[in-house]
Amino acid sequence: MAKEKAVEKTFEESLAELEEIVQRLERGDVPLEEALSAFQEGMVLSKQCQDTLEKAEKTLTKVMTANDEEVAFEESEEN
Repeated sequence: MAKEKAVEKTFEESLAELEEIVQRLERGDVPLEEALSAFQEGMVLSKQCQDTLEKAEKTLTKVMTANDEEVAFEESEEN
C-alpha cells in the first residue's frame, strides 16, 4: 500500500505532477495496470491541490474581512 502523505509536496509540485500524469494518460500509450495506478495517484494529487486552494481561500477571506473589506469568491461552474 502506498504512503499517501509520506512527503508533503508544495501546491506547485503537486500540480506539476498531476499535469504530467494527465498528459501520460491522454497519450494513451500506458499499460492498463500503470494507467490505473497513475489515475489513483492523480486523484490523490487532485484532492491535495483542492484542499490547498480551499485553505488559501479561507485565509484570504479572513485577511480581507479582518480589514473590513468585503470578499466575494465566485463558485466555479465546474463543481
